[in-house]
Amino acid sequence: MSLSSFSARLTLLALLSASTFYCFYESRRLRKLKLSLQNPNPNRSVSKPKLFFVSQTGTSKALAQRLFDLLAINDLAFDLVDPKDYEPEDLPKETLVLIVASTWEDGKAPASAKFFANWLAESADDFRVGSLLLSNCNFAVFGVGSGAYGATFNSVARDFSKQMRAMGAREVLPVWEGDVDSGDVDEVFDAWSVKVVGFLKRGGVVENGGGEVLVSESDGEDEDSEEEGGDEGSDIVDVEDIAGKAPLRKKTVTVAETNGKLNGKKDMVTPAIRASLEKQGYKIIGSHSGVKICRWTKSQLRGRGGCYKHSFYGIESHRCMEATPSLACANKCVFCWRHHTNPVGKSWQWKMDDPLEIVNSAIDLHTNMIKQMKGVPGVTLERLMEGLSPRHCALSLVGEPIMYPEINTLVDELHRRQISTFLVTNAQFPEKIEMLRPVTQLYVSVDAATKDSLKAIDRPLFGDFWERFIDSLKALREKQQRTVYRLTLVKGWNTEDIDAYSKLFSVGKPDFVEIKGVTYCGTSATSKLTMENVPWHSDVKAFSEALALRSQGEYEVACEHVHSCCVLLAKIDKFKVNGKWFTWIDYEKFHNLVASRKPFSSVDYMAATPSWAVYGAEEGGFDPGQSRYKKERRHKSSTD
Repeated sequence: MSLSSFSARLTLLALLSASTFYCFYESRRLRKLKLSLQNPNPNRSVSKPKLFFVSQTGTSKALAQRLFDLLAINDLAFDLVDPKDYEPEDLPKETLVLIVASTWEDGKAPASAKFFANWLAESADDFRVGSLLLSNCNFAVFGVGSGAYGATFNSVARDFSKQMRAMGAREVLPVWEGDVDSGDVDEVFDAWSVKVVGFLKRGGVVENGGGEVLVSESDGEDEDSEEEGGDEGSDIVDVEDIAGKAPLRKKTVTVAETNGKLNGKKDMVTPAIRASLEKQGYKIIGSHSGVKICRWTKSQLRGRGGCYKHSFYGIESHRCMEATPSLACANKCVFCWRHHTNPVGKSWQWKMDDPLEIVNSAIDLHTNMIKQMKGVPGVTLERLMEGLSPRHCALSLVGEPIMYPEINTLVDELHRRQISTFLVTNAQFPEKIEMLRPVTQLYVSVDAATKDSLKAIDRPLFGDFWERFIDSLKALREKQQRTVYRLTLVKGWNTEDIDAYSKLFSVGKPDFVEIKGVTYCGTSATSKLTMENVPWHSDVKAFSEALALRSQGEYEVACEHVHSCCVLLAKIDKFKVNGKWFTWIDYEKFHNLVASRKPFSSVDYMAATPSWAVYGAEEGGFDPGQSRYKKERRHKSSTD
């Protein structure tokens, strides 16, 4: 026998041995699985059914807790489980699983459920696992997501459903989906919860007295069986099928059908969002607006200095009201102060409150918060009375104020009351900028200078976000009143593209460029930033000087506010007269110009900048008329 013939026979023998071993292994595994399903070990105590929450911002966790409490009231014992604390290899042991799942970035599961999601995906696609692994498990999934993301809306919940069915699990209710942007998620989830409890109480999957989970026959027809149509042969299985009857026909359950309002408008601020924002100090106005007192307002009330707007533009911080007519936004910026606890959306889809009522309520709530400062050390009666009569409104609290359809009417009402307006937009609504009537100062957030970095840092909802961004800068250029680029510097994210930033100057031709270091707002499940991402004031100064240099004499560093880590660039030809800066605002003149209804420009209401606010001044932007207060910090010495 030749060597080659011997090798070929040896190879064939090896293949036959491997095939025999694999077939033996598979038949034994399947026989063992079948026996365990038909005759479970009576000595093994089956655990309680599981209620999983896949959550990033806490919304799904809060909803799951609500269902957990409802189940408990109905004497249905469940374990509330975070997937990060669960071994997915134990899923074949489960008889009933409920999942409340959020979808996060790019249609993926939140970080806490990444391993759980990967295990499901890999197992469902692995032919070695087979389609019987979860055949003893019944399940239902509720998805929580943002409809603004289109194709990836609730993709995690949908994937979980598909993958569990692929491994033999039986879906006792179709996937229900809640849209956090529509304001319907609480109502839809409550409706789904009622169906879950009703299914279990009617004889679905229940826990018997011995702690063992059993599947029992329904006492009657399912209430939805006559309504739900679709293709036969669906793998959605109702209680009748669990008892050995025919499967339920599949139907896609929509949000509109569950709440009975196909085109109904909902409140932007749901109970969950309201609770979160109120915990952060917001006063919610109506169904979509908010107001909050700023720490700088408190500081200047106490005579301890104002914010950078006081140094740059002459705003009286103790007479400034922070408000927004829209708590919703079209971005999910990595540096968001609110850690994405506010709603998101690409268009106005909610109820709309009257602008006059918003202004009245905002002033009432703001002055009530000012009154609480009475008796606080340093608050004089004179400053308190001034604070009770706001003269400035920063429309930049959170969200996107320009989304509000009646923004012009709201601005006009503020001006009628001699309240100046500083409006910030996130550069995703160019058409709104075009139609905006004069405001005291209009800001556009320029969070990055390139398409890729803007996508990474702003996480926009719009697919054409870059085109909208550029169009917004072009719309800003057409405004005759004061305009500002606002740059928020985040170390490691957007501080390297100085040349690209300078090229954007020619697009929008802003009067001013505010450059501010990011404010660290603590860690959370939605924030990747740490103190390492916060630049020093020296970093901001170096960046600003380099940016001014690249403007080739068009802009110059004009002011700074060391405490806020903020620097201001200004156009030399407009705001530097005979070597002196005029970045401050003559507010009385502005209101007279607005009232005249005649065209006017940014140079018509400028005022001289005090020496202490000018860049490089010894005061560093601190008003010498205020009392500088330094908190003593006691550190233990090495000898203590």
